[in-house]
Amino acid sequence: MRTPEIVLGIFQFVVLLFALSLHESAHGWMASRLGDQTARMMGRITLNPLKHIDPVGTVMLPLVALVTRIPVIGWAKPTPVNTRNFKNLVRDDILTTVAGPVSNVIGSVVSLLVLIVIDKSSPIGTACVRTVALGSYTRLDPQLMAVSPVAYPLAIFFYVSMLLNLFLAAFNLLPLPPLDGSHIFRHMLPYRWLPVYDRLGILSLFLMLFFGGGVTMAMINPVLGFFRVLLLSI
Repeated sequence: MRTPEIVLGIFQFVVLLFALSLHESAHGWMASRLGDQTARMMGRITLNPLKHIDPVGTVMLPLVALVTRIPVIGWAKPTPVNTRNFKNLVRDDILTTVAGPVSNVIGSVVSLLVLIVIDKSSPIGTACVRTVALGSYTRLDPQLMAVSPVAYPLAIFFYVSMLLNLFLAAFNLLPLPPLDGSHIFRHMLPYRWLPVYDRLGILSLFLMLFFGGGVTMAMINPVLGFFRVLLLSI
């Protein structure tokens, strides 16, 4: 791998670690607010990635994706939630579930705001953000790197953060076990269907691998388009 690809790979990996940590800690925080202290007692309400790492989903799979140059995706260790501690099982379970994707949407919006600040900081900052927003974040511009060795990498980092957080939010809302969306969708199913739905297993994995990415991108493309318009017009 060339140096620019290594730099981008490091950015993607770091963003993924903290996006997953944000996601899982949000589940725990909401569960705690609704009466279940399991995650809090286990130290899972934290942005420290070490508390959320899954050896396969957080380390092995992202590294393999970086080496093979496929889209970087992964998962963290699931946040423990004891639904018996909820006062209203359905409502509180849905709120706890939704907290994860919502936290990633917030992470994406915060990244967008940082990009706007960089854009408005100086003419060089504007050039960095515009270059990244127009689709050149996957390769480093040597001239921009030489002129702005701080603003340019920051623009790439937060643009990757904006993209990845938004992707994680949408992907996790797909109604496929064990994704967050399945926890919401199962509450809408008749009780007799639940055993079949919960045992989708390999079919669910197949659907995620072959259709999940395309469906997710279709979901987030309008939002990304809006974010790019903001970056290029404000």
